[in-house]
Parts: sequence; structure tokens; C-alpha cells
Amino acid sequence: MIENQNDGAVGVEVDHFEELTRRLLHTSTVAEALQQVVDAAGIVVSGADMVSVTVRTPDGVFHTPVQTDEVAVELDQVQYRSGRGPCVDAARPDSPGYVESGDLPAETRWPDFASAAARYGFRSILSSELFPAKGPERLSGALNIYSRRADGLAPVDRHTALLLATHGSLALAHARATELADLRQAQFRQAVNSRDVIGQAKGILMNRQGITADEAFDLLRRTSQQLNVKLFDLASTITVRHTELGRS
Repeated sequence: MIENQNDGAVGVEVDHFEELTRRLLHTSTVAEALQQVVDAAGIVVSGADMVSVTVRTPDGVFHTPVQTDEVAVELDQVQYRSGRGPCVDAARPDSPGYVESGDLPAETRWPDFASAAARYGFRSILSSELFPAKGPERLSGALNIYSRRADGLAPVDRHTALLLATHGSLALAHARATELADLRQAQFRQAVNSRDVIGQAKGILMNRQGITADEAFDLLRRTSQQLNVKLFDLASTITVRHTELGRS
């Protein structure tokens, strides 16, 4: 009978992971992807009472972009300020992979954090590394699972957290790549738009002033410098107020 119950629990967990994978494929931002992972952790990790994600930027700044409870932000901040704690240790480049404690009131490794966590009634924590994506702007981090029970996170929860952290790592890399692609696309659109506006302004000046394309661009450039305004802004003004320009 116990085996059947375990099989059912495993089936439910597999279903959650499949659903999580489907959802992650449709996320387009880092925050949205990590929120999916945090929500899933609260469901599939039986001992979880609160979940957060720590993200470490390339310059070493820590922050908590998503969580299931605002208390997690406060407890994570205690670690960020002191530079000591499971979330910080797991998110660093030299992370051991995971960091855990089953008796926070008696914990001596991170006294400030352990004391704060105990005041809020949390007795256990497991922080599992989010593997950093490749690239110069790579983000690293940790999936943090809090429990109100002593030894409330079993070894099986560590394995589940590792799977979730792997999902989070892939989501972090995918969403980051998507955001960068969107940024590059926006920059490309802006560049094309700038060229179009400047081209329109050149055409107006060529028509009104009887000058060549090179002379029109040189006039735009010199006027931009004299007025200390961006070339694009000057060109935009000319295209909008071209009726005010007289013919030479």
C-alpha cells in the first residue's frame, strides 16, 4: 500500500515538472521564469513553507527578484548585508552546489541570519545553486527553500530542489537570451527609425534649401553641434515643423 502511495506521489511530482517545463517554454522574462520555479517548489517540496530565489549579478550584487512571502526578502537581505548565509554561499561562483541547515536556532555558521530566521519561526533551510549561464553578463543564483520544522527538508527534497534549480538555471539562461535578443531587436528598430527620420530631414532640407544630400547632412550635423542637441532630435523637429522652413 505504501509503495502505491509513493508511486502516486512520484506521478504527481512528474506531472508538476512536465507542467513547469511547458510553462517555462512560454516565458519571456527572467522574473517570470523564476516565479514559475518558485511556485513549483512550494508545491512539490513537501517540507517547503517559503521559497525565494537569490540572484547574483556579474559585479557581485545579490538581490531577491521572486519569492512566495515578503519575509523571504527580509531574511535574504540579512544575508546580503552580512555576506554570510546559505543563500549567499550557494549563489557564489565557488558554490558547493547546495547549502543546508536542519536546526537554524542552533546554527553557528551564520549567526545573524540564523537568529533572524528563528525569530520568524523557520527551523530549516536548503539553498541549491542555480548554475550560471555562459557569457560576459552571466547571472548566478540559488533556489532557497525554508521550512518551519527542524530537519523539515528530507534528502529527497534536496534532489527535488536540484531538479528545480536545474529548471531555474535553464530558464535563467533562456529568458536572459530572450531579453538580450529583444533588446538587440529594439536597438535595431531604433537605429532604423533614426536613419529614416534623418533621411526625411535631409530630404526636406534638400528640397527647401536647394542643396545636395551631403550638404544637407553636414548642415544637420553642424546645427546639432551648435545647438547642443542630438542629431536625431534635431531631425525629428525638422520633420514635424518642416512647414515653418522657408525656401532659400
